[in-house]
Amino acid sequence: MKVIVVGAGVVGTMHAWQAVERGHEVVHIEREAEARGASLRNFGQIWVSGRAGGEELDTALRARELWEGIGARVPGLGFRAIGSLTPVRGALELAVAEAAVAREDAPARGYKLLTPEEARAVNPALRGAFDAALWCERDAAVEPRTAQLALREALLASGRYTFLPHREVREVVGEHAVRDDHGELHSGDAVVLCTGAWLSGLVREVAGEIPVRRVRLQMMQTAPLGEPLTTSVADADSFRYYPAYASGALDALNAGQAQDPTAAAHRMQLLMVQRLDGGLTIGDTHEYEHPFAFDTVEDPYEHLVRVVESLLGRPLPAIRRRWAGVYAQCVDTTRVVHRQRVRDGVWLVTGPGGRGMTCSPAVAETTANELGW
Repeated sequence: MKVIVVGAGVVGTMHAWQAVERGHEVVHIEREAEARGASLRNFGQIWVSGRAGGEELDTALRARELWEGIGARVPGLGFRAIGSLTPVRGALELAVAEAAVAREDAPARGYKLLTPEEARAVNPALRGAFDAALWCERDAAVEPRTAQLALREALLASGRYTFLPHREVREVVGEHAVRDDHGELHSGDAVVLCTGAWLSGLVREVAGEIPVRRVRLQMMQTAPLGEPLTTSVADADSFRYYPAYASGALDALNAGQAQDPTAAAHRMQLLMVQRLDGGLTIGDTHEYEHPFAFDTVEDPYEHLVRVVESLLGRPLPAIRRRWAGVYAQCVDTTRVVHRQRVRDGVWLVTGPGGRGMTCSPAVAETTANELGW
């Protein structure tokens, strides 16, 4: 087969990977020189721990397996099976962690409740005070700024992959074909539109209104820490945002322990992972109301610095980068992603939300299976 993939973010790149792996030819079209959206502006976390039970967890676990296999073949991904720790303080936060460990699917996630001493044995950089920590063994990480580039190098080596940057697809033509802004027609046996947060223009024309919203977030990256941060780290505010932690204990936490006002105003949680150069990627906020602000604000960054320093028990290295990003999130909570046939032979796949980096290999595998590649 010949497969046309539109969009070179991680979802599009993983669809190209699946097609090439199955022996097909791929033409991969990207409107920028390289992907510049959420696929780069994220933590690079393969985040199993907070996923909803059922299909979402199954997808994340399958994706984690695929990431590990691809990482062994493509070292440039920087795949690391580092797990994660979520330190907790006080009885209410501890109760949520205990409820998570009691889930039927806790063994699949690798959940375990650790004492502070056990947590520091896993991650010695956590010198701050806390009462316990939720360990998730199945969490992992890759390098988001280089992952697509490394995957593309491997795809090009196959001899069945063509990358066409600086081409914006303007229309779907008949079945199995698209036309770009150079006027060039690209036809094949299947077309997959992986447009990320670009939901207007072509997407609205071919799919109409879809159950996907755009979400803006702020993040930052520091200078090298000077020591290993051997796991990803979250704070207990992450319990409030991930479906795996829904329980009576979470209800009690929400009722009895208010978020910091800045964290509540910006719908914040702490997620933190160390890059291969030693720096820390730290975030994040969530903004849902349009139009999004065009600038970044300082209060969330100051809050994150306080939280991180309280867990590390030391000053944070200098902040070297700050940025904002926008991702597409399916609002139908029964779906991991929005997958829609918009024409015969033409599919739209978007809206993984904050699960894009985690779930993209399995999302692409499902698309390939459903399309009979």
